[in-house]
Amino acid sequence: MPTGHIMMAMSLDGFVARPDHTLDWLEKQSTTGEDHGFEAFQQSVDVIVMGSGSFRTVLGFGEWPYRKPVVVLSRSMTSEDIPENLRDKVEITALKPKALMKAFDERGIQRVYVDGGAVIKSFMKAKLIADMKISIVPVLIGEGIRIFDESRGDTDLEMVSIEKFPSGLVDLVYKVKAP
Repeated sequence: MPTGHIMMAMSLDGFVARPDHTLDWLEKQSTTGEDHGFEAFQQSVDVIVMGSGSFRTVLGFGEWPYRKPVVVLSRSMTSEDIPENLRDKVEITALKPKALMKAFDERGIQRVYVDGGAVIKSFMKAKLIADMKISIVPVLIGEGIRIFDESRGDTDLEMVSIEKFPSGLVDLVYKVKAP
């Protein structure tokens, strides 16, 4: 069965985006000269899964940042919602996490980058996440979208590494312990 992997930036008060999905607080952070491993992480996965909110946010970046295929989880989007220049790189599905991972397994996909608050929550609830790298950004934004919430119950983690950077960011890497 494929494994899910998270790499996400989070404000110190626990938010991954503002309520409207904007990331302006993250874009202001200067990390020039710091390698937080995004390129290496992206090379280590076979596919990226995200929700429609994250997909629309990424479209606003201008240049498409991903080299791997992207699957957008959505019950309302269709292939017509994908810009023409991305139709060979992005697909839409309404499958739930476990069914999607089974479909990935049938396609030979083994490592899945799980991205976006709601999608991460659904994969965590389904116990499909193997590990996570969370970059804590030294900013408090007060409200927004959380990765983790109180409705999931306990998830035991094993610390793999901690790395601090001159920008004030701290990268935390955890392995999710089997239930």
